[in-house]
Amino acid sequence: MSFLKSVLRAITWWDGQTYGTQIFTSRHGVKVGEDESGNVYYQTKDDSKRWVIFNGEVEASKITPDWHGWLHKTFDEPPTLRPLVHKVWEKPHIENLSGTPLAYAPPGSLRQAAPEAHREYEAWSPE
Repeated sequence: MSFLKSVLRAITWWDGQTYGTQIFTSRHGVKVGEDESGNVYYQTKDDSKRWVIFNGEVEASKITPDWHGWLHKTFDEPPTLRPLVHKVWEKPHIENLSGTPLAYAPPGSLRQAAPEAHREYEAWSPE
């Protein structure tokens, strides 16, 4: 690990855990489980705190509804012990895709097709 990377890891949080979080987790954390994205979930021995160590970029939408409910103490038992029963019509969880090429583009959006395909729009020109 280069010197710059170790300095950035000491002060930044958006690309993984900081040294402070790593030390706190090693001293007080009890691993509760891991989701399909590779995020690891911890709690303190007395269950006063719950947290997640993200696999890669820190993005809250990467947490599934099951684990989100456990983190916010909506559920007492983690999804590893009691998984949520999903209804047939529910779609699988996907992370937020805003700012990526896979983001939603509504009908008529300029991102949806090549510009020459938008013939139903005419530019206004004053008389």
